[in-house]
Amino acid sequence: MISSEQIKELAERAQALYLHLHIEDRRLELDEEEQKTQAPDFWDDPAKAQAQLKVVASVKSWIDAYDEVRSLVDDLELMPDFVKEGIASEQELEEHYERTLAKIGELEMRNMLRGPEDKLGAIMDINSGAGGTESLDWASMLLRMYTRWGERNGYKVRIIDLQPGEEVGVKSATLEFEGEYAYGFLKSENGVHRMVRLSPFNANNKRQTTFASVFVSPAVDDTIEIVVNPADIEWDTYRSSGAGGQNVNKVETGVRLRYHHVDPQTGEVTDFLIENTETRSQGMNRENAMRILRSKLYQKELEKRQATQQALEATKKKIEWGSQIRSYVFDDRRVKDHRTGYQTSNVEAVMDGDIDDFIKSYLMEFGAADV
Repeated sequence: MISSEQIKELAERAQALYLHLHIEDRRLELDEEEQKTQAPDFWDDPAKAQAQLKVVASVKSWIDAYDEVRSLVDDLELMPDFVKEGIASEQELEEHYERTLAKIGELEMRNMLRGPEDKLGAIMDINSGAGGTESLDWASMLLRMYTRWGERNGYKVRIIDLQPGEEVGVKSATLEFEGEYAYGFLKSENGVHRMVRLSPFNANNKRQTTFASVFVSPAVDDTIEIVVNPADIEWDTYRSSGAGGQNVNKVETGVRLRYHHVDPQTGEVTDFLIENTETRSQGMNRENAMRILRSKLYQKELEKRQATQQALEATKKKIEWGSQIRSYVFDDRRVKDHRTGYQTSNVEAVMDGDIDDFIKSYLMEFGAADV
């Protein structure tokens, strides 16, 4: 049975959230921001109006999330008396406790995402590593895992570019997660992911190890100023491959963007290569490629700013083979994050997109250092 101490602990955590989130200040802020939408000329500038509506929705989402937690806690504090009076069962009390615990945990984790970039959508690149067919298959498995994670968390997931393997799997894929805080959650996935299993592609069913890299950057929008020098851009077009109808293979709708970036402060040179085959319109694919370029440049600027945070940088690993952040060992039924030490034996659930506990463990340990 749920004890009074357990209920008291959740009530204290809810009160702490009330203070940390400055709920009363947010209520006042919401009133002010909503009043702006009532102006007679509000829709004269549609882009500005949409930006304002996003501000209102963002503030309101925090208040709604806290109010839900508060309501759950209030009901939870009454339920032991209901159980004594026979109005509710012990099972109902336990189920309500677990639901309240989960909602508080979600809001606590979200509260760790306080960086200005955390609330943005995310662009994710998945690249197969050394290992031939095994690596190509592993990259496709990661693609499915993150797609399922996005869908179960309410994000709209789009495949922006996909380079299939010659026989199986994928060489590389670029995904976009549309929705608030996608980047804040998925930044924990940056790095090399290692898989160990009895390979179905090996005639002797030998145990093999393979790698794939994941890189996540914020999906910037028009409200973020990113300077791109047109003189440093080179464009190529090519015919898309894969499913999509006759037009895909006959018309050069795929675009390839090469950008030579020189940091104005450090002189550091970085070359970007971006491919986009998302639509059958070359013009739209060009726009998408430019948007992805701005996202990557923004991510680079974030990394430069974070370089001064020595405590955080000490925990980061370069994205290179052999410096994996997480291992997925199928035959031992174990997935372990090497940064936090968190692990689970439910490999199937993880590969089906259940990675929230890994994300939470990362944010609990490193989230505060990101701000």
